[in-house]
Amino acid sequence: MRITLIGAGYVGLVSGACFSEFGVDVTCVDLDQGKIDGLNNGKIPIYEPGLDQLVIRNHQAGRLHFTTDTAAAVKQSDVVFIAVGTPERRGDGAADLSYVFDAAKTVARNMDGFTVVVTKSTVPVGTGARVAEIIRQENPDADFAMASNPEFLREGSAIEDFMRPDRVVIGCENEKARAILKELYRPLYLIETPILFTNIPTAELTKYAANAFLATKIMFINQIANLCEAVGADVHHVSKGMGLDRRIGGKFLHPGPGYGGSCFPKDTAALASTAREHGESISIVENVIEANRWQKQRMTTKVRTALDNQVRGVTIGVLGLTFKPNTDDMRDSAALTILPALIADGATVRAYDPEGMEEAKEKMPDLVYCQDAYEACQGVDVVIILTEWNQFRNLDLKRIQAGMKARPDGRYLFCDFRNIYEPPTMVAAGFHYVGVGR
Repeated sequence: MRITLIGAGYVGLVSGACFSEFGVDVTCVDLDQGKIDGLNNGKIPIYEPGLDQLVIRNHQAGRLHFTTDTAAAVKQSDVVFIAVGTPERRGDGAADLSYVFDAAKTVARNMDGFTVVVTKSTVPVGTGARVAEIIRQENPDADFAMASNPEFLREGSAIEDFMRPDRVVIGCENEKARAILKELYRPLYLIETPILFTNIPTAELTKYAANAFLATKIMFINQIANLCEAVGADVHHVSKGMGLDRRIGGKFLHPGPGYGGSCFPKDTAALASTAREHGESISIVENVIEANRWQKQRMTTKVRTALDNQVRGVTIGVLGLTFKPNTDDMRDSAALTILPALIADGATVRAYDPEGMEEAKEKMPDLVYCQDAYEACQGVDVVIILTEWNQFRNLDLKRIQAGMKARPDGRYLFCDFRNIYEPPTMVAAGFHYVGVGR
């Protein structure tokens, strides 16, 4: 079986590499010649743990190919996955499907024989039908079947999520196409992965519903954390008490500065837009979007309050810039809200992130970028943890203190917005500790 993934971005590259690991002949197509040249030379354009070895191994084995020649790749393929970007459209929050529709036209003009066309990109309900319509318009004689196969990859854990997923969702209404996709995913059948076959609209909506629910869970515990601060409770114990209920579970019950990344912000906005288009209320999701925006602003206020609203002239050390650990993704990171606001207040920001600084430099050129965590904390009035990278979990606190300026009371201000340190330990070590909900 030969397959093509149109789009060698995060979803296309990870999916293509993993399919090739299953023994499938895979071609990843992208219009960016520089990216393709880099991939053919073993240069991976994104940071994802383990992806470099997976790509290089399968490329050298002749199972994974990279090209800008979409026409040739489509002609030789049994299955074509559309895995291009669907960014949030300005103005209304809807998904911008222009890249998807352009890919559909290219597929229509170049398919040869029966082809399964699969939307792998996150797309709103009705996109599969629209793609099929475009293909028929471009090529009335095309022999194809549509399918939807949304991805559920977490940045930083994407390979494990693909190889050992909680489930695979496939929207498909053609028996021949269903048989082909079932064969493609046969390695996952062998490890008894739940594979849900449904219709295309259901598959499309499932991805949005799942992400919106997880975003809701995040913002629920954040608002509980804020309430904990008001009443003197500890959100760490509250979330543990909730998570031990098997109906709830402990995942995504970790308070912090709000969610970010490539999925939750745009998918919640797109789901809310879809609901409005169909005249349905989805106020829970709309409130989650607003709560996330407010939570990031709240973290800025917490820093100002901890500094007695005397921010001008203060130097701030920031550990972590990406929206989560094990990725270089800065999209909708809390840092992009919090740090420019503090700089506007007159602060100087020294920052370190293990993987995100190159992208951060483009978005926040006014920061002082450092070589490691200890350099970032040198000469600062306050340390802020914004991303819970493992290397920040066991810092040499005495070394951190040695580089910091003490407050008038002799303590050192430490804002842990990921709650990775225990308050009693930090207080005993001489820190004025500021967490989230504790």
